[in-house]
Amino acid sequence: MLIFVSIAVLLVIVLATISFWLPMINPDTEKLSPYECGFDPQGSARLPYSMRFFLVAILFLLFDLEIALLLPTPWATQFSNPTLTILWSSTILFLLTIGFIYEWFQGGLEWAE
Repeated sequence: MLIFVSIAVLLVIVLATISFWLPMINPDTEKLSPYECGFDPQGSARLPYSMRFFLVAILFLLFDLEIALLLPTPWATQFSNPTLTILWSSTILFLLTIGFIYEWFQGGLEWAE
């Protein structure tokens, strides 16, 4: 146990030292700039931003949540009476599908107006 702890501590120290030392080898203008996201930090901060990007982000989160809620469904077949779990999963899937179809028909997913 002592050997394992000492190897783990040594590995952490070596990796932390390398992670602080390695990025300082080749500093260039991109690494020294305050933003590495590709935007010009000297420009205006009040650029127009499309609300469609927020819609896509919300839809992504919604369907990501759907996957998380439907994840226990395959294990529901292991139960002696899986109907309640499958019923709740089907209800969630049905409500999200109806919401998606409603958003589609309202034109909320159209990029061009």
